[in-house]
Amino acid sequence: MKVVIAGAGEVGTHLARMLSNEDHDIVLLDDSPERLSRISNEVDLMTIVGSAHSFSDLKKTDLAKADLFIAVTPFEERNVLACAMASYLGVGRTIARINNQEYLQEKYRAKLNNMGIHELIYPESLAAKEIVASVKQTVTRQSIEFSNGKLLLLGIKVRDNAPVLDQSFENLAVEHQHLLVVAIKRNNETIIPIGTDSIQSGDVVFVVTTPAEQHNVFDLMGKKQFDVKNIMFLGGSRIAQKACEKLGEHYRIKVIENDREKCEQIADKFGHVLVINGDGRNLDLLKEEGIEKMDAFVATTGNSETNILGCNLAKTLGVKRTVAEVENLAYMKLADNTGIGSIINKKLIAASYIYRFTLNAEISKVKCLTASEAEVFEFIAKPGARITQKPVKDLDFPAESKIGGIIRGNMGYIAHGYTHIQEGDKVVVFTLPAGIRKIEKFFK
Repeated sequence: MKVVIAGAGEVGTHLARMLSNEDHDIVLLDDSPERLSRISNEVDLMTIVGSAHSFSDLKKTDLAKADLFIAVTPFEERNVLACAMASYLGVGRTIARINNQEYLQEKYRAKLNNMGIHELIYPESLAAKEIVASVKQTVTRQSIEFSNGKLLLLGIKVRDNAPVLDQSFENLAVEHQHLLVVAIKRNNETIIPIGTDSIQSGDVVFVVTTPAEQHNVFDLMGKKQFDVKNIMFLGGSRIAQKACEKLGEHYRIKVIENDREKCEQIADKFGHVLVINGDGRNLDLLKEEGIEKMDAFVATTGNSETNILGCNLAKTLGVKRTVAEVENLAYMKLADNTGIGSIINKKLIAASYIYRFTLNAEISKVKCLTASEAEVFEFIAKPGARITQKPVKDLDFPAESKIGGIIRGNMGYIAHGYTHIQEGDKVVVFTLPAGIRKIEKFFK
């Protein structure tokens, strides 16, 4: 597939790296020779210096022969205009990065589609959803819903008190058919387990289960859910503001922000949020504002180091749930190893969302698992697809991948060896990068 990306910022360059690993023909357009030079030293792609809203520069990318155009510059208006221009020049499909919730309203979507803007992505809003999910699901590192919660993927850190320790997966499958362990992250390595493997203390275990059975999973993993009422945000970024909006008035929220003007804007926007103007790195200020009484601490400043340190400080002061926005990819493993409850990275979230449009199989969802190279997909089984031909145990499915469950109609089911996938089923698949192209063939 030929893909043209306009914008060599963090999202655009991360996406270029991700897609280059899949042998796509990538063209990256940006008006900064310096940014293009940095990425061209790392990734095999074509770079073009030019403007995303110039017809002549867009033509240099040979858009008429491209399958996908992705506009992810920092400027929303430029992205929307660039997609409309790219459609006019003959590209197959367009995706625009936006930062305005209005564009996502249904009444405007048809109009935008007529203008040639086929898909919209709002990374800050997607990141805010992750924060809300992390605050509500307090015992997991990561929680992903499929088909509006009919199936769940839970990433759980296992400690010494877990009843499930040292049980082989063969025995676990017999005794606990309400769950399926699809992967284990151990010592920074992601493992697809086999029957003789077992869970060890310190593992992050990725489990597929149903909503009705998730509390049984928590019991097996030695986890106790607790309610969150008091939340402190370090930094009043757009992500923090979207999270406050999505959390609503059911929580007591404090936001600590160093910029006075931004404080006033947030206070005017959210009547239920208490806004404090001050430096969130100041321990005395945090104590004065009652950090030790908080149930959750969410760090969303523009600085990854500050967010990591802030969450670790909150943990030492007794805060049970911590969430850190870590945009510097080099710090992801470091942050994960410090035991922060959840890590948010909008580049990974945005790239996962866009990535599904580069695959030939029909996909309703794809998520990149934080601090892991693995992905989880929700495929739709097409008529006559290879996945529907045999029971799961006879499919010769790639060793790098694992089928976790299926959604059939209004019900979610854990996948077992005898499960026979049918046309129209939504199939949850966990995979390492080496398995992506292999599993795609099963769903074409």
